[in-house]
Amino acid sequence: MLKFLVIAAALFLVYKLFMGDKRKKDMQNDKSFKQKVASGEMVKDPSCGTYVDKDGDIRVREGDKVHVFCSYECRDKYLKRIGASAPQKDEE
Repeated sequence: MLKFLVIAAALFLVYKLFMGDKRKKDMQNDKSFKQKVASGEMVKDPSCGTYVDKDGDIRVREGDKVHVFCSYECRDKYLKRIGASAPQKDEE
């Protein structure tokens, strides 16, 4: 019985050590993310609200404003919402 309690206590301690390390990494990642958002390195996708890198590849220019999107689907939704459409191919 004592052997079982010692093993259970050791397993519990190992579990707590790993979970504490994971929690610490999660807090550091969250802090890093918040710093990027505050510094302007990350911007909010106007369609779905996801934060993306401000130098992302999927962009739409609307006047002086440049919108960055997380995906082509979000870009297309945004274009439909503002009433813009892709240029039509001329057929001859």
